[in-house]
Amino acid sequence: MAKRAFDATAAAVLLVALFPVLLVIGVAIRALLGAPVLFSQRRPGRGGVLFRMHKFRSMRSLAPGEVEDAASDRARLTRFGRFLRSTSLDELPALVNVLRGEMSLVGPRPLLPEYLPLYDATQARRHEVLPGITGWAQVNGRNALDWPARLALDVWYVDHRSFLLDLRILALTVVRVLRRDGIAQAGTDTMHRFTGSR
Repeated sequence: MAKRAFDATAAAVLLVALFPVLLVIGVAIRALLGAPVLFSQRRPGRGGVLFRMHKFRSMRSLAPGEVEDAASDRARLTRFGRFLRSTSLDELPALVNVLRGEMSLVGPRPLLPEYLPLYDATQARRHEVLPGITGWAQVNGRNALDWPARLALDVWYVDHRSFLLDLRILALTVVRVLRRDGIAQAGTDTMHRFTGSR
């Protein structure tokens, strides 16, 4: 209950305080990448229940005849989009998800729905809590981690979560974002797809 109250209060304060930043980013995306400004995608939350997560769009639209895959994603990710991702500014609209109670400020990052059947029993425990904008894995390597390490850190958080740990993760997140650590795995602009570890 205290975590939810903290999340809702912090998200509301941040949305108001950062409104000018959100507006500038939105205008820049509209001018450089076109519409829509937001990227919305269904992601699994607590208990694997799907919700629609919001981010700022960081890729240009698919060109006619262009197929969506890793190669086209790399080509569509512009310099401005890379800046948004490396600074985590693209994540700011997810504060609305926090306000709605679909996400927390801190928790395992919400991944793709198609990964759900690929987790082993231990990895699936990451869905025992609300997903977060940032998390233990994000401050311990972010996208540079391989999948087993990242998912193990998510489960570690589930077993050790506390208000003080959340405050520590939020503080470390600021440091990691300023340093732009662990933005991507080798050979990709973000992370390779998870294919299971069973």
